[in-house]
Amino acid sequence: MELQLPAFQAYRGSEPPRFASPAELECAKVLDYYGVPWAYEPRTFVLEQDEAGRVLEAFTPDFYLPEQDLYVEITAMKQSLVTRKNRKMRKLRERYPGVRIKLFYRRDLERLAQHFHLDIAS
Repeated sequence: MELQLPAFQAYRGSEPPRFASPAELECAKVLDYYGVPWAYEPRTFVLEQDEAGRVLEAFTPDFYLPEQDLYVEITAMKQSLVTRKNRKMRKLRERYPGVRIKLFYRRDLERLAQHFHLDIAS
């Protein structure tokens, strides 16, 4: 998805981010507006491997906030499709108990959008 990107000031990546949804872009704008350093999809966590070590399932959270040591995942999907993402979050927490991660659901995004007057249409 090709989205018009602003000149981010708090972004900590080396390549321009390629957001998967307008909701991710709007989240990045809020982080940037408040000067919160962030990176987009900087790490992929292996959730399952086969006996040969091949990755069967992995999860790449949308954002990493280095000053908070916190990963943030955005989901603006219909609630009926969120089950799979919740399962991956549980697996990540089980396999990497020291990793801090927060999942923002559609309702969370809608509240933020209302407060900040954003367009988060997915």
